[in-house]
Amino acid sequence: MNAPEPVVRPAEPLLRQLDLLVRQVGHWTPPRWAAPGPSGGTARADLVHRLVQRLADLAAAAAGEPARPVPRLENDLALPDQLRVVVADLVAADPAPPVLAGAADEMATVRQAL
Repeated sequence: MNAPEPVVRPAEPLLRQLDLLVRQVGHWTPPRWAAPGPSGGTARADLVHRLVQRLADLAAAAAGEPARPVPRLENDLALPDQLRVVVADLVAADPAPPVLAGAADEMATVRQAL
């Protein structure tokens, strides 16, 4: 008899990407946040804040609420916490699995750009 396949919940890839990203940036100092990513251009903090806003917009849409701007705090060290909050909001809104998969892909893309 074959063992049953493990059940993968739709939010698991997103939560895994969140964990990887927070582990990657959670110890950064302000100068590291202010520096551009390896490809140059945009500061790392701006890249992550854009991701935070995108995820917040997805959560609002899934909950049937209007999109609201996520504050850009002066201290970039708060970005991992903001990311955790908007991911929790998105998962709680229970969007369709493709929305969660797309959010996980976006987070992976940002992780690699950092």
